[in-house]
Amino acid sequence: MAFRLKLVPDNTKIDFFRLQKATFGLSALLMVLSVVVLLVNGLNFGIDFRGGTTIRTESEQAVDIAAYRDALQPLDLGDVAITQVYDPSFREDQHVAMVRISAQDGVEAVTPELITAVEGALQGVDPSVTFPSVESVGPKVSGELIKTAIYSVLAALAAISVYIWLRFEWQFAVGAIVSLFHDVLLTMGLFAAFQIRFDLTTIAALLTIVGYSINDTVVVFDRLRENLMKFKQTPLRDLMNLSVNETLSRTIMTSGTTLVALIALLVLGGDVIRGFVFAITFGIFVGTYSSIYVAKNFVLWLGVRRDWGKPDPNDPNAKPRKPVSPFEGAEEG
Repeated sequence: MAFRLKLVPDNTKIDFFRLQKATFGLSALLMVLSVVVLLVNGLNFGIDFRGGTTIRTESEQAVDIAAYRDALQPLDLGDVAITQVYDPSFREDQHVAMVRISAQDGVEAVTPELITAVEGALQGVDPSVTFPSVESVGPKVSGELIKTAIYSVLAALAAISVYIWLRFEWQFAVGAIVSLFHDVLLTMGLFAAFQIRFDLTTIAALLTIVGYSINDTVVVFDRLRENLMKFKQTPLRDLMNLSVNETLSRTIMTSGTTLVALIALLVLGGDVIRGFVFAITFGIFVGTYSSIYVAKNFVLWLGVRRDWGKPDPNDPNAKPRKPVSPFEGAEEG
């Protein structure tokens, strides 16, 4: 007999609307707090958005990122990112790294004296290191990157809302776009609250969160559409509960397996990708939550046209039937 892992029992009957006011109030409160934190603290922009200087290093020895970081720490440079560059065209004894130094407040780029100090500190770790190029990112370029990042997130939200509208109905599109906005805003609020570095990789994480969240929402909406055609006399609230319960096993299994990989990357991935992985990990939680408690609430409030009491047109003596629910004995959710 084959072993089958079940994280959720069959035929669950959890009433996800039982705590509707509490869950919606929590979401609304967190969104308001996120806006307040963003306005008060602001985002801790990385080099991509603040501007700064990038130093390219080459050495005959293997790059030791930890040693480089320890050597630069006494210089009090602020936000420093060190990454190793891999390229098939490099020689066996050619090891390349990129050292990115964020510009200080009110300064367009790192001063030549500070660049000289950085080079000296790195040569103290590796005497064979050379510096083929030094490039600065000014405020104009970083400002354009900020605009491009905002446009990319808004374009993704708009395209997804149009897709949901065409595939389902406009009420579903409203519910989906509100839940996506909820996920993005809460993630940005968390980054602002803890002053986690916000750079282009974080934008990539936000777009990943949007894609994951809408995928989970579409699964629930698709099952809801099937149940709307199957149970024409069932109240919409009961059908939503039924649809979420029927897809609950899939939702938990997908989120759980994704989190296993993300937690491993979060612990073992290192500082370079930690912000990216942290954003996606948090987004998995809020995306799953919003698919269950946020998106469908708006669809319920907006309503779906169903003609509950319409008699059978083929039977002139038929009377409107009272709505019958297959969803009884609900549990608290």
